Amino acid sequence: MSERNTLFVQKARLEGRVKLDGAKNSALRLLAASILTSDTVELDNYPASLLDTQVHVEMLRALGKSSQILGDTAVLISEKTSLQTKLQWPGRSIRNTLLILGALTTRFGSGSVPLPGGCRLGERKFDLHVMLLTALGARVWDDDDGYLHAEAPNGLVGADIHLPIRSTGATENAILAGSLARGTTRVWNPHIRPEILDLIEMLNSMGARIRVFGQEHIEIQGVDVLHGTRHSVIPDNMEAITWLAAAVVTEGDVEIEDFPYKDLEVVLAHLDSAGAKMYRGEDSLIVRGSNCYPIEISTGPHPGINSDVQPILAAWAAKSRGESRIIDLRFPGRYGYAHEMARMGLEHEIDGDLLRIHGRGGQLHGAHVNALDLRAGAALALCGLFADGVTTITNAWQIERGYVNFAEKLNALGADLRWE
Repeated sequence: MSERNTLFVQKARLEGRVKLDGAKNSALRLLAASILTSDTVELDNYPASLLDTQVHVEMLRALGKSSQILGDTAVLISEKTSLQTKLQWPGRSIRNTLLILGALTTRFGSGSVPLPGGCRLGERKFDLHVMLLTALGARVWDDDDGYLHAEAPNGLVGADIHLPIRSTGATENAILAGSLARGTTRVWNPHIRPEILDLIEMLNSMGARIRVFGQEHIEIQGVDVLHGTRHSVIPDNMEAITWLAAAVVTEGDVEIEDFPYKDLEVVLAHLDSAGAKMYRGEDSLIVRGSNCYPIEISTGPHPGINSDVQPILAAWAAKSRGESRIIDLRFPGRYGYAHEMARMGLEHEIDGDLLRIHGRGGQLHGAHVNALDLRAGAALALCGLFADGVTTITNAWQIERGYVNFAEKLNALGADLRWE
């Protein structure tokens, strides 16, 4: 797993066609779900080159799973020996270790994983995961060696789980853990978003019995065993928004193939009002460059605007002329990228949960900036596409955690990005 560190970006106008890859945020959950069966799981439209999927596959191998990458868009996960229930992993961790813990505990009665890592988005606790596993009958504890442990010698037992907030990860873990628990599990106040529906679709194809009752609750009737399946990962809606914004801020003309309209209705409505010229094809979106108008957005649970979107839209706001306002109540500590954009000339203010961006029609200049996380890195690259001079992004390996061939796709559209 090679990690390229520095990315150089120059001003460009984007033009052409780009095809979306499978969604990172779905693929990682589906990989965790493969732990629930000893049979083979095949994933198509799989983003094999992403750093985070590579880390996850290596974690599965550390547990005893075997994997075979088929080209760049498919993976076979199989099991030839008994799995370990403790994930011995000295490398970079990702937050998906919490889902590995839930899957191990429901199938084997115990599990141990390194405490989660991934993006630094302010304070991201794992208390909801502890709560839901405890509600299902497990004993959960952490220790000084940096591991989180769960134990349920007699197996997990279905229960009603009331989530105080609509947490994506907690909803996913409850679904995984409830699939093999005895009896019925109901998850109240779940976060129903595209990646979770993709997870449920795959699990049901494996023999799970899961029903969704809107945003109210999810019902999981536990089964004794799950079998293998072949499943296609949904297109990446975050990649879709990134190329949409890139086309507009560069005043370009880009067609985005396999565009997931139904997953992005709210974001598209905002961007339509903010000046985007969008034309819907049969399975694609054509975006033609125009003026960027200021935006006012607040992130929230699906179908609202995902927190991942707001750094990308901050680049949009930097290209606009006037004041934009962004509120992220879930991860307010995520505004660190604005300080990096300020090195390029962005004027902004942070007032509690509110980020104000004073756009000057894209009058930014190239600078040395740091990718604090995955989406921050992508947002800085978008700013570099309309800034004068060369933008140098360090820790740009973060971008490759979630975008397949990020620089290569942009270069195919006429950009000039170069890895060190």
